[in-house]
Formats: sequence, C-alpha cells, structure tokens
Amino acid sequence: MKYKLLWCLLIGYSYMQSQTLEGTVVNIDNTIIEDVAVFNKTSGTHSHTNASGTFVLEGININDQLFISHLGYENYLYVIQPDDLNSKIKIVLKEAPISLSQIMLTPEINSLNEITQIDLKTNPVKSSQEILRKVPGLVIGQHAGGGKAEQIFLRGFDIDHGTDISLSVDGLPVNMVSHAHGQGYSDLHFLIPETIEKIDFGKGPYYAERGDFATAGYVAFKTKEKLDQSSVSVEYGDFGSFRTVGLFDLLNTKKSDAYIATSLNTFNGPYVSPQNFNRFNVMGKYTYKMDSDQKLSFTASHFQSKWDASGQIPQRALDAGLIGRFGAIDDTEGGNTSRTNLLVTHSKKLSEAKKLQTEVYYSHYDFELFSNFTFFLEDPVNGDQIAQREDRNLYGFKTTLTEKTELSNFDFEYTGGIGLRYDDVNEIELSHTKNRQEIIDRLAYGNVDQINAFGFLNTEFDFGNFKVNPSVRLDYFKFDYENFLSETYDNRSETKTFVSPKLNFIFSPNRKSQYYLKSGIGFHSNDARVVVANEGKEVLPAAYGLDLGTIYKLTEKFVVNTGVWALFLDQEFVYVGDAAIVEPSGKTRRLGADFGFRYEALDWLYFFGDLNYTYARSTQEAKGMDYIPLAPDLTSSGGFSIENFHDFSGSLNYRYIKDRAANEDNSIIAEGYFITDFNLNYTYKNWAFGLVIENLFDTKWNETQFATTSRLFDEVDPVEEIHFTPGTPLFARAKVTVKF
Repeated sequence: MKYKLLWCLLIGYSYMQSQTLEGTVVNIDNTIIEDVAVFNKTSGTHSHTNASGTFVLEGININDQLFISHLGYENYLYVIQPDDLNSKIKIVLKEAPISLSQIMLTPEINSLNEITQIDLKTNPVKSSQEILRKVPGLVIGQHAGGGKAEQIFLRGFDIDHGTDISLSVDGLPVNMVSHAHGQGYSDLHFLIPETIEKIDFGKGPYYAERGDFATAGYVAFKTKEKLDQSSVSVEYGDFGSFRTVGLFDLLNTKKSDAYIATSLNTFNGPYVSPQNFNRFNVMGKYTYKMDSDQKLSFTASHFQSKWDASGQIPQRALDAGLIGRFGAIDDTEGGNTSRTNLLVTHSKKLSEAKKLQTEVYYSHYDFELFSNFTFFLEDPVNGDQIAQREDRNLYGFKTTLTEKTELSNFDFEYTGGIGLRYDDVNEIELSHTKNRQEIIDRLAYGNVDQINAFGFLNTEFDFGNFKVNPSVRLDYFKFDYENFLSETYDNRSETKTFVSPKLNFIFSPNRKSQYYLKSGIGFHSNDARVVVANEGKEVLPAAYGLDLGTIYKLTEKFVVNTGVWALFLDQEFVYVGDAAIVEPSGKTRRLGADFGFRYEALDWLYFFGDLNYTYARSTQEAKGMDYIPLAPDLTSSGGFSIENFHDFSGSLNYRYIKDRAANEDNSIIAEGYFITDFNLNYTYKNWAFGLVIENLFDTKWNETQFATTSRLFDEVDPVEEIHFTPGTPLFARAKVTVKF
C-alpha cells in the first residue's frame, strides 16, 4: 500500500513540475523555419512551428527529449534543461541533403506532400512535361505539337486539359474557365521547371482552400524566392531539339532577394511534317522583407509559343499504308498562344500565432488553335479544320488569416479566407476554317464574363496524436455570355452558389505511422455557354469523396503509403469546345486503391514506386454500356535515382498505363504502354554535364488516343475507330550547365 502511495505522489509531483515550453527554430542565417516538426519522445506529444517559427509544447519536464526535424535539415535531438522552462529556447538547424529520415509522421492533413518534395529533390524535373508527373498516380499525354496543354489522367478521370483538377502557381490559377478549347484548360508552359521550389498536391475534394475543379484533386506549385547560384545551361538533341535556360541571381541581401529566369525551346519532332515548335519564357521575382514582420513579393512572367502539328491519325490509314506512323492526314494543324502574369503577395505576422496573407494577380492570355479531328466528315470539299480563339484578361485576389491557439485540452488552428476571380474573355470563337487562313463558317462567337467570389473556413482540432479537420467553402458564380451570332442582341446571365463541406480525421499513434479518413464534397464549374443554354440548371455538378488510408515508416528510410477511396459525381453538362455542342454525361462512380513506397537504400541511392487502380463506371447505363471512355484503370510509375555518388547523379524511371476502354461499350480499346526514361549527370567543379534519353528501349507507343468518327477524302462512309498521336521514339539529348 505504501508503494502505491509513493508512486501516486511521484506522478503528482511530476505533473506539478511539468510546464509549457516555448521555442523558435531558425537556420544558421537566423532565418525562421516554418512547419518544423517538434516531437517529445518522452511523452509522445508534438507540435509544429508556425509562421513565426515558434512552437509551444505542453506538459514538458526536465530531461524530456525533443526530436526536431524538417526536410533539408539535419535531425536535431534536444534535452530539456531546468533553465529552459523559464525562458524561450532557440533551436538552430543545419542544412543537410534531403532524406527520408527527416520525415516525421504527425497528424498533418497532407503528409504525402513531403514525399513529393523528396522526389523533386532527388530526381529534379528535366522538362515542362515532367512537372505534373511528380504527382503520384498522375499521367499526362501531349497530342498537338508540344504547344497545347497536356491531357491529364488521374483517379480514373480523363481530365482532358484540366476539367477535374485544380492547378495553381504561387496562388495564381492556371485553369481557364469557359475556355475556347475546353473547360478548365490548363497550360502550365509558362512555368520554368528550374524555378520550382515545392509541389503541394492533394487527391480528392477534401481541401477547403481549393474550390473550382478540385474533384480528382489539386496541384499547387511554389516557385523559389531566391537562387543559391546563377547558372546557364544549353541542351541539344534528336529531332532538332534545343533548349537553353538562364537563372540569374540579381540581389541577395538580408532583406531583399531578386532573380530572373529565362528559357528558349525549339523542337521539330520525329514527324514527316516538322512541328516548327518554339517557346520563349521569362520570369522575374523580387522579395522584400519589411519591418514589423512583413514580406512583399512581386512576380512577373511571360511566355509565348507557336507550333505546327500533324494531329491525330486514324489506325486504318496506317494499316493501309496511306501514311507512315509519323505522317499526317492534315498537317496544317497548330497554334499560337501567350500568357503574361503579374502577381503581388504580401504577408504580415499579426502576432506570434496569427498571420495574414494576400495575393493579387492579373493575367493577359491569348490563344489560337487549329485542329482537324474528323478530316472530311462534315465538309467533303474543304475538310473539317476548326479554329478556336480567345483573348482573355484574368483578375483576382485571395486573402487568408491563419491563427493557432493552445487551449487546455487541445490545440486549435483555423484559416479563413475570401477571394474573387474575374475572367473577361473577348471574342471567344469556334470557326470552320480552311488552311488556317479562310473562315468558312463561324460556329460559336461571343464574349464571356465570369465571376467567382468565394469564402472558406478551415479548422483543425489537435488532440496530440489525433486531429479533427472540419471545413466549409462557399462559392458564388455569375455567368454572362454575349452571343455575336444572334441576329438580335443576345446577352444572357445566370448566377449559382455552391456549398462544399469537408471533414477529415488524422491519427498518428507515433512518429512512424499515420492513419487518415477524409470526406468531402467538391465541384467543377461548367462553361458559361452551357450555363446559359441550360438556364442555370445542373451546371455545378457535385463530387462526393471518401478516402481511407495509412502512411507508415517501416524503417527510418523506408516509407509506404496505402489507401482506398471512392468518388461519386452528379449529373454533368459538358461543353464540347471542338463541336460547340452540349453533352450530358450522367452520374458516375469511381472506386480505387493506391499504393506507394519510397526507400533510401543508401545515402546516394533512392528507390520509389506508385501503383494506382480505379474502377470507373457510369451509374445510369446498362451493364456493358457503362464504361467511361479513356478512364485509366491501372497506372504505375517508379524507378530509382542516384545523387552525389562520386560526382555522378541520375535516374532510371518508368511509367505504365494499362489498356483501357475508348468508348462506352469497350468495343474500341486504347492501347496501354510501358515507357522507360534515363538520365545521367556528372559534376566537375562548377560545371555539370548531362545525358537524357527518353523512351530508352525505343518502344512503339500511342501517347494519346481517342475513339473518333471520321471520313478520309476518298471514303464513302464514315468510320469510328482509334485515332492516335504517336509517342516519341528513342530521344536523346545532351546538356551542359555552368554555375557562377
């Protein structure tokens, strides 16, 4: 009995002695580090540094051991001393090569993002086409000469060019609403790959900050605030490929950083008719750290591109020997596009736990695309070439307030935000043309004005190892379309609102495992021309999502993630920009499973892999007629990379997509492919020499495929079959970079 009494006294004394610990985390330059994980190995409690680099831990006792980690820094073990309980401690982290051992699993909403950051550092992107492939489970394809936005596949969606994924760069939206070619059209080519600092992504409709198009998920890119060094690189290879990139550090002081990045790309491709592709990019960024814990950033960028394209070719023309694999039925396809962006970001620390951030942006965007998908189906004399054009001004802002409060039984954090986006689209056009010069007939022509005002509130209740994350978002839309083809003045408007609730649960029993259950409702908007044509009915189809999964560290350098999910979409009305028609697609159901691993076998050797399965069907069609065209059911990517091994680095990667249905009854099949890419780099002092080989084994593959009804010039009856863009054969290029 007396031992029990003594034990209770000791516990009570320990409880009385436990106190609250407050600290800050900085680097060796005394710059605060945000989102550093702080884990009490003794008690199991955890915290993260806030926007001020500050953390608070409750229930601290003398001799408690704190494990502190952040990607890109050495792990740090700190033992609590008596004096620490009476003052604010300061932790200084040293930079280190990025490693899986730096990942600490705590109840954070999107821990998989850290894995992507490691992928980005250990295997940097080599081209703009590789940017989106860094997202596990995301597949892309190019089918119009390199200048058109990529076709995107994710979670059993043929997203086309962005209908069901939200993309942004530094808070600037990439998706174009009511676009001439397709809803949500997302051209990321204004982003120079070498300027990317971070890729933030999330799958499903579970994130209140992400609104329109965030049904299958979102990807948010963050560019660098400063450069470590200036550099110039030149790359040359097969098929007339040439690329040069310059990164120039203009200013690097205690309060100011500035740099300029520029690039030029040219490419002819393996085609009989050269692509004559060229793209020029320039970007400048200036960041100023003001007094009173404020930071102001200015970003300006411009890109312009033009190209020719051989288009999609019908399988029967290839089988009959009418054309070769890299030939064309109509080689007058192609286009021109440009985008100029201005972005101002201001952040201010209102207190140790409160931060206000505002982003204001403007874009001017031009687009002109010539295509011919059906050849001579509609016009046996002139052919079916179409032109899609628009001239757009995009204005917007977003302001968010974040605050974290330590309460008696839990920590509470909220982020509230409001914003506005206004698209002023002038002379949006679909015309039947000939030889890219003559307009035979205008099929659609007018002006679009579209407003999206929104507000959201994201809350997090942190009970130590368990976090509850309820949130809600409200969107208001005003759609306006002025139809120039009407004989009388025709300007119609509709308004619509949408409420998107979310509820997520995250549990981390220790720093090596995490379990999550995510649920939420999202949506994607439809083209303004659809909205007014349907008088505002069923034009913001809801997406209902549920995810259940886990992330687990088998060892300090071996991470595995698994998950199962479901996504249900309501009735959609989709505007088909290529034909100026409205197509209802009905309700759909997608069920899936994801698996991924990351293994750091040695300090310089890194293995990775992702496997994704989806069962996607329409719920309103008879069995056997319920396939969703081009929805991928099995995809995978993976490989290995080496980093800093006797001055060598490089990687061997693969990407795989299984055969899939190209039409509703699965009678036409889009062939899958397995492609392997290789790169090797050698560094000598401030020089780097690289070799990149895409499609290492020279696989014959179809990059994009569609079940299309077309008619060739000498055919009497139309034929529906696979039309495809051939994938590039073995493609080698060499690269030289100098840093200074």
